[in-house]
Amino acid sequence: MATSLKIDDTTKDRIRRLADARERTPHWIMREAIREYLDREEARESFLTDAMTAWEAYRETGRHLSGEDALAWLATWGTPDERPAPKCRD
Repeated sequence: MATSLKIDDTTKDRIRRLADARERTPHWIMREAIREYLDREEARESFLTDAMTAWEAYRETGRHLSGEDALAWLATWGTPDERPAPKCRD
């Protein structure tokens, strides 16, 4: 799919300089920048969706894990005394 993109001269120059420094084409730099942006924004959107799903589940059930329980559990990670995840409270 061919797509055109209008960008200002300053941005074109920045892309050209970076492409030269990386021994890549300006086209490759732009494709990579778009791919990285999409990856980041899709991950952000997924995080927000997961957070809203968790919030709705909490509102419906009241089940939760206290910050103290979570921190105590996380403090054991990577130690010989590593504990399993604590149970949620009602």
